[in-house]
Amino acid sequence: MLPLLMSLDEYLHTSFENPDPEFIDGEVVERNGGSLSHSGAMTEVACRLGMEESRTALSVVISIRLRTAANRVRVTDVAAFDPEPVEQIPSTPPVVVLEVTSPEDRFCFLIEKLEEYRQWGVKHIWVADPDDRKFFTYGDAGLHECDELTLARYDIVLTKDDIFEAA
Repeated sequence: MLPLLMSLDEYLHTSFENPDPEFIDGEVVERNGGSLSHSGAMTEVACRLGMEESRTALSVVISIRLRTAANRVRVTDVAAFDPEPVEQIPSTPPVVVLEVTSPEDRFCFLIEKLEEYRQWGVKHIWVADPDDRKFFTYGDAGLHECDELTLARYDIVLTKDDIFEAA
């Protein structure tokens, strides 16, 4: 399949079929569609973070386009901002992004995306693997498996049972 090339302005003004593709240096890049377990994990994290919005001032959104660089737009499964962004396509990093993996995801593309988030300034980069019931965090030292996802500043802890039992 030939790459779909277009300008950033064209991309931003085009409606795409789900899932919304990303825009990487002039190329529209398809993302894998989510499975039932993918959707369930994404929804559960968004709901649990969303229940804390009034207490924490977090603004939680799902499947949002993020302008990570002048010619790059990524789409994350869940993002939480503090404060709420004023732009429709935020160009300032959220506090947290969550990527939920699908069996079709390629590891090298996932790591590239996570590193882009890190360099952009996202403080909490989370990965949930609903098929293997695993959590990961990504930071300066790379990808690390963990037992729970935490936002200590907001007194939020998400456990595997919280997220994967419902998924």
